[in-house]
Amino acid sequence: MKMTIHLLGRTYQFANLKEIMAKANEEKSGDQLAGIAASDNSERMAAKAALADALLSDIRNEPLLPPEEDEVSRIIESQVNEKIYTEIRNWSIAELREYLLHPKTTQPEIIRMSRGLTSEMIAAVAKLMSNLDLMQAASKIEVLTHCNYTIGQRGVLSGRAQPNHPTDDILGIKAALYEALSYGIGDAVIGINPVIDTTDSVREVMKMTKEVMQKWSIPTQNCVLAHVTTQMRAIKQGAPADMIFQSLAGTEAGNKAFGIHEQLLDEADDLIHRDGTAAGPNLWYFETGQGSELSAEAHYGIDQVTLEARCYGLARKYKPFLVNTVVGFIGPEYLYDNKQVVRAGLEDHFMGKMHLLPMGVDVCYTNHMKADQNDMDNLAVLLAAAGVNYLIGVAMADDCMLNYQSTSFHDIATVRELFGKRPSPDFERWLEDMGLMQNGRLTPLAGDPTLFM
Repeated sequence: MKMTIHLLGRTYQFANLKEIMAKANEEKSGDQLAGIAASDNSERMAAKAALADALLSDIRNEPLLPPEEDEVSRIIESQVNEKIYTEIRNWSIAELREYLLHPKTTQPEIIRMSRGLTSEMIAAVAKLMSNLDLMQAASKIEVLTHCNYTIGQRGVLSGRAQPNHPTDDILGIKAALYEALSYGIGDAVIGINPVIDTTDSVREVMKMTKEVMQKWSIPTQNCVLAHVTTQMRAIKQGAPADMIFQSLAGTEAGNKAFGIHEQLLDEADDLIHRDGTAAGPNLWYFETGQGSELSAEAHYGIDQVTLEARCYGLARKYKPFLVNTVVGFIGPEYLYDNKQVVRAGLEDHFMGKMHLLPMGVDVCYTNHMKADQNDMDNLAVLLAAAGVNYLIGVAMADDCMLNYQSTSFHDIATVRELFGKRPSPDFERWLEDMGLMQNGRLTPLAGDPTLFM
């Protein structure tokens, strides 16, 4: 690899691949907080130039976090198809970018080639792409998954109904859920973030969502986003769970801060396949987000884009039904403003799709970030154009439990209408039977939750 770059009369010297990867990132406040970001745009361009010339074999031969020291690294390494890697190992990162963007490169070719890549290689090529490049490349990749029903088809934009409540009040959750359903949102999952992470409380919320699904014959799947161990206890006690959920980090130490490790995830995987209420085969829901490893002091000097890609390498092992980045949830310490949030959302979606994951995005921000709802509208539109599998909807775009701003149920319905997107086929047929949709468009009954009362 070139460690010295001459650019515009200046010489830039890099110590190693880790420094090049960090300084080739687009500006991120998290990298600045970690002290690993480029000092200015000129140094950033020099790092990009060095990375562009690096070979895929260079990336693999200089691990940022060696497999003997980290189980996430070992999982990523174990997934590489050696035959495919051998065919492409001498490609430069620039050549990989050109291949992905070439109009003659087809989805089957990308899917096959991706099996020979590590997460770090995928992160590297993302750093050389513009926002439009990220959208174009991701839009080529269709990822279908099946829990109770199938989502991810081209032309489909699914929605997660997130009817959170600040006290886990069952009637309050139902009220928000009925509003979501009335706008045609919920085909990805009915997924509640609980306030009370106890077995009894989680079991009751699981039971309620399943009862609503059965009463109204709703073709979807349920999930309660408690810690994986709480869900496991609830499932062992007979709680009806279609999927099991967990937040992921990109390092073993980051996952330790979440209270998880590979063996625990393996046990949960066995449990949900044995005792879950969906046939599958895709029975996991994972959430990620740039900056979580830095929050846990578990980043090892690796930039947040690369660490995010490593989350997807871990997720890929379990063949999930849903993955999403909660893109602006952590706050301005990691993504300072609207520009950084939009960039991160497009990076994460692209990197997830390159891992052949069913990527969604929680288009969101916190109130102390330099962003507003117009910025979220912009990102939602960009992601829809890029072929995102699903978006997350909360009542009035304001999650009163998690205290952050996201997209509303109505926002997702509007994005569907704008792009001519549809709900998943089974869910659309149900909406038509309920009188909420006709010929792919919402009817005058839409938005009235009293239909379910």
